[in-house]
Amino acid sequence: ASAPSMDSSARSGATGSSNPRAWIVAGVAVAGVIVLAEVARRRRRWLRGKSSPPPYSGAFCDRLELAPPPQPPPPAARQQLPDLTFAVSDNFEIEGYVAGFGNPDWKRTHKAASHTAAAVKALLKQGATCVGRTVMDELGFGVTGENLHCGTPINPASPSVVPGGSCSGSAVAVSAQLVEFALGWLARDPHILSRVGDALLPAAACGLKGKRQLVFADDCFELLKIPNQKTVDVIENAVRTLPYGFQPPKHINIGQYISSNVPSLKEFCEPSTKLQEGKSALKALCTVMLLLQRYEFKANHEDWVNTVKPKLGLEVSTRVLQAVNFTDDNIKSLYIVRTEWRAALKNLLKDTGILVLPTMAGHPLKRNSKQRLSSEFEDKMYAFVSIAALSGCCQATVPLGNHNDHPISISFVAAHGSDKFLLRAILDMYSAIQEQIVLASKLALPPVIDRDVDTSELLKEKGNNSFKRKQWSKAIEFYSGAIKLNDTNATYYCNRAAAYLELGRFKQAEADCDQALLLDKKNVKAYLRRGTAKESVLNYQEALQDFRHALALEPQNRTALAAEKRLQKHLR
Repeated sequence: ASAPSMDSSARSGATGSSNPRAWIVAGVAVAGVIVLAEVARRRRRWLRGKSSPPPYSGAFCDRLELAPPPQPPPPAARQQLPDLTFAVSDNFEIEGYVAGFGNPDWKRTHKAASHTAAAVKALLKQGATCVGRTVMDELGFGVTGENLHCGTPINPASPSVVPGGSCSGSAVAVSAQLVEFALGWLARDPHILSRVGDALLPAAACGLKGKRQLVFADDCFELLKIPNQKTVDVIENAVRTLPYGFQPPKHINIGQYISSNVPSLKEFCEPSTKLQEGKSALKALCTVMLLLQRYEFKANHEDWVNTVKPKLGLEVSTRVLQAVNFTDDNIKSLYIVRTEWRAALKNLLKDTGILVLPTMAGHPLKRNSKQRLSSEFEDKMYAFVSIAALSGCCQATVPLGNHNDHPISISFVAAHGSDKFLLRAILDMYSAIQEQIVLASKLALPPVIDRDVDTSELLKEKGNNSFKRKQWSKAIEFYSGAIKLNDTNATYYCNRAAAYLELGRFKQAEADCDQALLLDKKNVKAYLRRGTAKESVLNYQEALQDFRHALALEPQNRTALAAEKRLQKHLR
């Protein structure tokens, strides 16, 4: 994403999307520059078979203009959003128009709205002008931004990939400067985002008590193939430059925290080792979120789906079928998990904590590709999404640029009901974050130059002794010392990788195994440990390759054989 966006804990109420009820699974979009939308006639001609993209990007499905009332005379308060334009997704009701919900069969079988959604009316009252409704994934049930019927809005930053969903048209319209902001809550500027929050959210109950503190979900960042220099370090360094208002950040394993503080989640967890408990808990949280999504979609739309039998895209059709076939035998357990998780997150963050985690799970799919999202991508994506979505906490997303053409963005999560607090925190941090993004792009790791083989072997042995005593951090210190003195010994990297694995620091473990294999291509332990690290961050296909490399060198290796069987099951 190239502009801040907001997923509010008050989203369903604040946005006022009264009918249809939309599930926004993941609002991840990539930004750039596009031109104002074309009239419907030219878009229809393009959709009937034009080979080149339309002259306008297809962000809008309906162009209209809802003008605000004039500024009230003094002493009445001035409007908060004068001269700003906005768009809304195709699920918002506007009096006299039919909300299409991203699907022509929905539009055909529903009447024009008799009233305008409360959020739209609130924005108009504050002086903003609505200029249209935008394309979205069908029934809000997609994550790529593709739409079989309306076409896929062109990603202005990278036209060859999808824009992201489900609010693809809104994201494209905002990033292209067609509008200043859009629902659900996208803006190019944090100041505008904050003003929208002031217009839509109730007044804060009380002022800020104490300094704010960022809490980094380290295990989530371990799932990325992006160095911490471009993510965690950018945010930490930005906060350190601020003169006041923030405590020193802290770091946690959010998966382990979930496992320890959401007891009812255990019935949804797969059997796992102690090392894998956190990953299992995150996956179980995703499962609960998706099951609740299916239950609530079925409760609202099953009759319509069975009666109309709408024409849907393949991905959406699969999700809708899963929803209407859902059985609610354990629905009470799902809601208990949600309640426990909201309380646990509130206990973690209190009134001034902000959880920091990644937004993007990987590189976007190619546009018009027959390729589907991999299970690894979906597992990571839902892990990131479920933390806020299931708890009802508020979440804001800020872009951090790119790494090797991979878009980077960070999400900030605050406790349920703390929307205004979070918007203010983003506003306070934003300029410092932008400065650190520039600095991070210029950083390079320092070279290692010292060598002393005898001393390095002694440090390795001390590391081994600490490892045997389960003093993982101490072992890493000794192995790191050995590497500083002799950076050509594959064993030092491989041993340190083992210690990193014990601490759940999978990215560092994988990097050490990479280095070990550069030095020794037949290092079986390096393949095994790198495979374990990749499996732990849900890179099943790559993990399987590593375990098979190990088997090529040692065909009877029990660890590799068991891992191959386990991963083949995951990848079916």
